[in-house]
This record gives sequence, C-alpha cells and structure tokens, in this order.
Amino acid sequence: MHTNGEPVPEPMADRAYSGKFMVRVPPETHRSLAIRAAEQGVSMNRLVSARLAREG
Repeated sequence: MHTNGEPVPEPMADRAYSGKFMVRVPPETHRSLAIRAAEQGVSMNRLVSARLAREG
C-alpha cells in the first residue's frame, strides 16, 4: 500500500468502538427475542449481548 501511495488503514484491534451497533432482524426473530427476554426478566439488550458474548 505504501508503494502505491495508498493510506494504510489502522488495525481493527487498535480502533476505539462505541459498543453500539444496529442490526435488522425479521419481525418473528424480534418477537421471539422480546418474549424470551421478558420470560427471563431481562432487557432484550442484555439477552442479545449475553448471546453475542458467548458466540464471540
């Protein structure tokens, strides 16, 4: 990239992240997650965050 005069991107691991992102899901998935979160007595954000953390 240097040879071609292109900017070298910052490594992803060194970037700062806000912790927020939006994802679109089918209405059926949204409904299922909302019901499951209510049954567990947690917010949908907490439910999804925990699931993503396990997958990460």
